[in-house]
Amino acid sequence: MKPQEAPSSRNTRDAEPEATGLERKMESRHLTMISLGGVIGTGLFLSSGYTIHQAGPLGAIIAYAIGSLLVYFVMLCLGELSVAMPYAGSFHLYANRFIGPGTAFTIAILYWLNWAVALASEFTAAGLLMQRWFPGSPAWVWSAVFIAVVFALNILSVRLYGESEFWFASIKVFAIVAFIIIGLLAIFGAMPIAGYDSAPLFRNFSADGWFPNGIAPIFSTLLTVVFAFSGTEVVGVAAGETRDPAKAIPKAVHTTVLRLAIFFIGSIAVMAALIPWHRSGVDTSPFVLVFQSIGMPFAGDVMNFVVLTAVLSAANSGLYVCSRMVWSLAKERMLPKGLAKTNFRGVPVFAVLVSMAGSLLALLSSVIAASTVYLALVAVSGLATIVVWASVAVCQIRFRRQWVAQGHSVDELGYRAPGYPFVPWAAIVMCVLALVLVVLDESQRSTLYYMIPFVALCYAFHYGREAWRRRRERRLQGRRGDEA
Repeated sequence: MKPQEAPSSRNTRDAEPEATGLERKMESRHLTMISLGGVIGTGLFLSSGYTIHQAGPLGAIIAYAIGSLLVYFVMLCLGELSVAMPYAGSFHLYANRFIGPGTAFTIAILYWLNWAVALASEFTAAGLLMQRWFPGSPAWVWSAVFIAVVFALNILSVRLYGESEFWFASIKVFAIVAFIIIGLLAIFGAMPIAGYDSAPLFRNFSADGWFPNGIAPIFSTLLTVVFAFSGTEVVGVAAGETRDPAKAIPKAVHTTVLRLAIFFIGSIAVMAALIPWHRSGVDTSPFVLVFQSIGMPFAGDVMNFVVLTAVLSAANSGLYVCSRMVWSLAKERMLPKGLAKTNFRGVPVFAVLVSMAGSLLALLSSVIAASTVYLALVAVSGLATIVVWASVAVCQIRFRRQWVAQGHSVDELGYRAPGYPFVPWAAIVMCVLALVLVVLDESQRSTLYYMIPFVALCYAFHYGREAWRRRRERRLQGRRGDEA
């Protein structure tokens, strides 16, 4: 691929808002909470017990520590790219510039599908969660209500979306901080807890050996952990609508990863210390188990509310990400250019409508064809995060090389990711290892049977369409020549 000139951070920041029609209304606090909101969900509140049950207390902490390290490396790479080129829907634009248009199109479709399928599952979960309080009501009615709410938050203005996500995510963060503090008090004997006559401390960590199921489960659960951290990269998608990206993005990158590491590892450590590892699972939220053991009133209802907030937060982020990917593809003429139009508030209305329609079709397939169509959609979207993360690291390497080759100094960058080139190469290696785990894990291996042909079809569609466009343009030029 012919090298393209790497833009200066200053010029890109100044020129981009006028060129896109999007408005820069989000601040650092919005970015941080949007990223946290996309990550902290049912994976932490419900599925974390599964990780402890499989890998043991210490094994689960090691798995989440490795996942945190990978996220940090990817976010550092993304931070440098997003400050230099703060594009909305940035991943495929970076891939288009530094890898190739076919890869860019494929990454965008995979990532859009990933969030569209996730969006459908969040709406379903929200409806089911409401049945705890309204047992006689149909779940689809509540799903429809939440669909309308999330759609309204995204269609009105980016500022409203940012504010709503900030408060959605704040509720989750408050719940996790409260859980860690109360858990620590119970661990050290400051609060009574059922099943213990004295302070539990950290005896559960070594009660059945440091690794009760061996070392292997650490790696088998690592894939689950990587997926649990997916969503942090939303910072890059929102870069094009962020006020002063040079300051907001680096701050969001560092604070997001630090908080994620504290929240995930801290929560896992508290759960593992208070609940014997063999009692952890996915039947009941570990958060509920701990709160009930301490004697907290209405523990189930409180956590139901928190998980409902987490679900709505993830849906809110999901529709935002989907719409910006559609808008970005239309802007690059990879989709009909009408989808790139924005309203007077700078919201890409048609892109939001298309994304909502896509998620509703996925929701419909989960009801009508759950064992065929929906299963295939879930499988194809499952590995999208790893592919996107690897592409971000590759793009940062190529960007930095082009930047230096064109006579620039790294000191001129608005934000320079530390640890280059170790950080991006380490991220690539870890992403490749995660894909190897997919091959080795029988329960995950089937995703490749859907993923590989789907990726091939994306490339074939892109290059087939480009060939058709070139042929059509040559015909038009020939007709103009004949008329002249």
